[in-house]
Amino acid sequence: MSDGKIAKKLAVGIVAGIGVILLGISSVATVPVGSTGVVLNMGKVTGKTMSEGLNFKTPFIVSVVSMSNMVQKLDAEAYATSKDLQAITSDVTVNYHLAAERSATMYQNVGKNYADTLLQPAVQEVIKSVMAQYSAEQLISNRSAVSVAISDGLSEKVSNYGIIVDEFNIVNFSFSAEFDAAIEAKQIAEQNKIKAQTEKDKKVIDAEAQAAEKRIAAQAEAEAIRLKAEAEAEAIKLKAEAQAEANALLNNSLSKNVLYYQQLQKWDGRYPNTIAGDSSGIILDVGSADSSPTQMQTPSNSSGEADANNGVNAE
Repeated sequence: MSDGKIAKKLAVGIVAGIGVILLGISSVATVPVGSTGVVLNMGKVTGKTMSEGLNFKTPFIVSVVSMSNMVQKLDAEAYATSKDLQAITSDVTVNYHLAAERSATMYQNVGKNYADTLLQPAVQEVIKSVMAQYSAEQLISNRSAVSVAISDGLSEKVSNYGIIVDEFNIVNFSFSAEFDAAIEAKQIAEQNKIKAQTEKDKKVIDAEAQAAEKRIAAQAEAEAIRLKAEAEAEAIKLKAEAQAEANALLNNSLSKNVLYYQQLQKWDGRYPNTIAGDSSGIILDVGSADSSPTQMQTPSNSSGEADANNGVNAE
């Protein structure tokens, strides 16, 4: 065989090999992880899809376009007007993904750049609609509620296209310089008001504490006086009861003989001029303090005895 024939056969083999390789490559489609393969037949969407991984297809006729179904992030700056006509600039973030079953329709109707075509305008529209329902101060104080309202409105608007909103966040609110100054002045005024109220409450508390302290002291003093009076009264009562008991004992122990004995103990030996006795009728006429005891006269109980005594005295 001549060299020319060998070279020709070699070239044909190489071409055939390349053709086989190209045929093999064209018969396989690889869909990335987290994506859906949209099947095209001669460039036309068939409505069929392929799952992630290695897939076989008709070479040179069927092609596959990958549509990501993974969560993606959209950062947007939105402009709106509040209920009280304050200009607001909002920095927001949207996490979203494309539903796998809507991948073919989305590619056919919108294409891969659906975030800019559908999602971005929807974000702007919903933010303007929701923020117009709140005053500027309400947007600040009710930020969470506003975020939820925007997220719900956005989900409702784009879900028909197969776009799923996973999370919506308001990163920042920006207002006009005049409004910021007014808010700052109001905050300062409120802080001063709170400070003044706090100082007033402190004074009231201090005054109440002092009054309570004085009241407690007065009550304690009154209680001490009461206890002292009760103690003194009890002491007087006990003393009176003891004295009464002593008097009773003394009274029970006294008799006529004892009293007579006590009188004798106290007698100084001198007689009085006249002594009136008891029912015995003894009368002493002692004359003067120097009279003798022999001058004592004892009257008789009968008239005869009296006359006899008178006769004796006459002799």
